[in-house]
Amino acid sequence: MKKYLIDTHAHLDMGVSVNNDATAEKQATDEEIQENLAMMEEYGVKKVIIPSVEVKTLDRVVEISNMYENVYSMVGIFPSEAKTYTNEVEEKLLNLATNKKVVAVGEVGLDYYWDKSFNDIQQEVFRKQIKLANKLNLPLVVHDREAHKDTFDIIKEENKGSKVLFHCFSGSVEFMRECVKEGWYIALGGVVTFKNAIKMKEVAEEVPLDKLVLETDSPYLTPVPFRGKPNRPAYVKYVAEEIAKIREMPFEELADITSTNAEEFFKI
Repeated sequence: MKKYLIDTHAHLDMGVSVNNDATAEKQATDEEIQENLAMMEEYGVKKVIIPSVEVKTLDRVVEISNMYENVYSMVGIFPSEAKTYTNEVEEKLLNLATNKKVVAVGEVGLDYYWDKSFNDIQQEVFRKQIKLANKLNLPLVVHDREAHKDTFDIIKEENKGSKVLFHCFSGSVEFMRECVKEGWYIALGGVVTFKNAIKMKEVAEEVPLDKLVLETDSPYLTPVPFRGKPNRPAYVKYVAEEIAKIREMPFEELADITSTNAEEFFKI
């Protein structure tokens, strides 16, 4: 057994503001990143993957993954940033993806939660980035918030061979089953530890183990017992403990299966 964990989605490049709120406006210092990596080692978390969100931090995300052996990165533009996606940005993504530490296109997708006024642009950019993943022969890491049907349909229409992972899965058990039927993977994070997260606990209990990976989405979505404080990649341990408890299986077995899945999915 591997007996270690992998955080498949952590915004290591993002700092934390003075009032302990996670913020994309503040870049993490090298010291903060090193502190997170040291804490990961202490908690038995061996590898971590940083997603890209916006144009201005693309270089930094890849740079961090180049600095540390156990850190990997993704390239992509987040749905709320869809209006910034241009031909020049796509060229930049293509160039960055030649780096051996870039292991996926992500996080990309649809988010209808905050602003529905440019859903059409989000969809267009999502389609372009699916084609980009196909062109690069890289996996696709999907952000889907209150857009399940459109996300599912667009992937079905556009994807021509890239492996698919739903980051921070927020759908029902029924939607999870539809995704798994397509061969897509499910990532669960800190929400599964929340007392009232009944739907996520049901998904955690029912998702086929060979399609499950773990994540934190740090510094967001901090699990119990640290809710209210910034999340850290090390805290993926609490996600694993909760899912193992829900499934009534040994923690070590869950860690082994999910780490193997992550390594095979991302080729790390």
